[in-house]
Amino acid sequence: MRTQVAIIGAGPAGLFLAHLLRRWGIVATVLERRDRAHVEGRVRAGVLEQTTMDVLADLGLDERMRAQGLLHDGTNLVSDGEMFRIDMAARSGGRRVIVYGQQEVMHDLFEAAVQDELPIVFDAADVCLHDIAGKPFVTWRAKGEEWRLDCDFIAGCDGFHGISRKAIPESARRTFERVYPFGWLGILADVPPAHRELIYANHMNGFALASMRSPTRSRFYVQCGLHDRIEDWPDERFWDEVTLRLGPEAQVTRGPSFEKSITALRSFVTEPVRYGSLFLLGDAAHIVPPTGAKGLNLAVSDAVMLAEALAEFHGGRPLPLDYYSARALARVWKAERFSWWFTGLMHRFPETDAFARKMQVAELAYLRQSEALQTVFAENYVGLPLN
Repeated sequence: MRTQVAIIGAGPAGLFLAHLLRRWGIVATVLERRDRAHVEGRVRAGVLEQTTMDVLADLGLDERMRAQGLLHDGTNLVSDGEMFRIDMAARSGGRRVIVYGQQEVMHDLFEAAVQDELPIVFDAADVCLHDIAGKPFVTWRAKGEEWRLDCDFIAGCDGFHGISRKAIPESARRTFERVYPFGWLGILADVPPAHRELIYANHMNGFALASMRSPTRSRFYVQCGLHDRIEDWPDERFWDEVTLRLGPEAQVTRGPSFEKSITALRSFVTEPVRYGSLFLLGDAAHIVPPTGAKGLNLAVSDAVMLAEALAEFHGGRPLPLDYYSARALARVWKAERFSWWFTGLMHRFPETDAFARKMQVAELAYLRQSEALQTVFAENYVGLPLN
């Protein structure tokens, strides 16, 4: 078997890249170790930046998003019970975000892949990358047989725990990481949202977030300990704590949760994100805390940048491929900075003493009053330009 680009992983980075390459007339084959139901069913991000909305529109895959997504012009922050709103559209030249779950985005991408006959190999076991510094090829097992796929390039879109990043020699890569000393306990419940827009809360007990998936389905989070277990958080305790942290202006409706999980937080970047014929995208290259809603959106921007560079290469202009790593990482580090800053502002750390707590309160008060700082916040939240 042969293809121009072998894409490892059928998550957001891999499928966006496959669709973008097809638009440029470049043949790609996607290898995924799980089945479609597993990939599509993973509960992940729910906030799409303006750039991600634009990419879906350019691909002609935005019909369901426009019909079902919840368009937001602003967001709300709470400091010890007092809420204020940042008008992101007004502060960023009309750019917005939309609440549309990753599960829905993946459904749209998979449906279009079926319609467009994009080659996706599911249940590909023991995937291995070979000769990434020379003439690359990929091997795997499926249906009791060994398979080989020769290619010109490999796109590693297989996440933080995948094989792609590990295929780069340790001597040729450098990693930067911060593991946070807390997690997020999240629930899904069929109750109306606490507000028409998201609420991020800083409370002396810790962070809380009120999000949503639809007008009748809500997603809530509270900061919790790294060693907390889901069993430690029965619904009654969760609702008591999230209501306290969000404050009196949030209209929290209680109801039984049907999904509950704990997510650890980390910041992670590997450099470079190209080695020979191998390119890293999405979580294979970088992780951001979910505070700034950047994970899926960075995967999309990676896919756009690599697709553009490969299109230039196939058009006889190879130089953009050499700049993919620097270009992608420049945007990644800006997103890492925003997520790091926002996480530090809104969470309670073990070292958050009385002085540090006062600094958080002062920073939030300044953000509430300063149009300049609100502009910086809005520009980062809705997504910085790709260039």
